Amino acid sequence: MKIKFKLNGVFTEVYVEPHETLLNVLRDRLKVRSVKYGCGVGECGSCTVLLDGEPVPSCLVVAAKVDGSEVTTPDHIAQTELGKVIVDSMLEEGAIQCGYCTPGFLVTIYAALARGVRNVDEIRKAIAGNICRCTGYVNILKAVKKILERVGS
Repeated sequence: MKIKFKLNGVFTEVYVEPHETLLNVLRDRLKVRSVKYGCGVGECGSCTVLLDGEPVPSCLVVAAKVDGSEVTTPDHIAQTELGKVIVDSMLEEGAIQCGYCTPGFLVTIYAALARGVRNVDEIRKAIAGNICRCTGYVNILKAVKKILERVGS
């Protein structure tokens, strides 16, 4: 079946199989590499994208369901003013090691800030679904504090 949706602000049409996930369509058909395959069961957060403004694990979204929706990926978010603040803060605080989980953290933190969250504890709750196997989260939380200082209330 053919679906049409907005991908990073651009209308996109693609044929999908009824069983295909959004993750597979983004990576395999549309060559969006910033969306990472991690666990495949919605537990790790590596494949997180914004679907109509809300963070979702794209490995759990049936691609056919995004027909008419808007999907925003980490590479698009990283080009926004707020995205650049997040990326720069994460780099400065050493919150990126292997980098595999970083796109998911970027999307999740961005979504929280876009909703008006300006509290470290609330962002900590928001990123609870993102797993990082390298950093131990200390530097990620330092980056969150720096982000909040930069974006203000």
